[in-house]
Amino acid sequence: DVQLQASGGGLVDSGGSLRLSCEISGLQFDDYAVVWFRQAPGKAREEVSCISSRHGSEHSSERMKGRFTTSIATTIKTVYLQMDNLKPEDTGNYFCAANYWTDFHPGCHPDFWGRGTLVTVSS
Repeated sequence: DVQLQASGGGLVDSGGSLRLSCEISGLQFDDYAVVWFRQAPGKAREEVSCISSRHGSEHSSERMKGRFTTSIATTIKTVYLQMDNLKPEDTGNYFCAANYWTDFHPGCHPDFWGRGTLVTVSS
């Protein structure tokens, strides 16, 4: 089974930084994409960023560009989300999801979902 585990959340002051990690296990193939999502209390889920293992594809939500950076360590199948200059509106549960990237299923369309890590930004 493919499993994803997010970690690194916590309480931080406005303007601070956090680095989240998403560890993936159980993948049978090395061609995959990983998406970071977040969900604030009472709000809809929001895509933060997506990165692929082989296709050099990485994009972030316009709202977070310049503050959030996504990277991947393919040898250990871990994706990182570096979050800088955090704001109170960044508070939420951050979780990661993944899919295999194939010719018939390219891009960021998660099939496997992990539990989240809570980020709280105080004002």
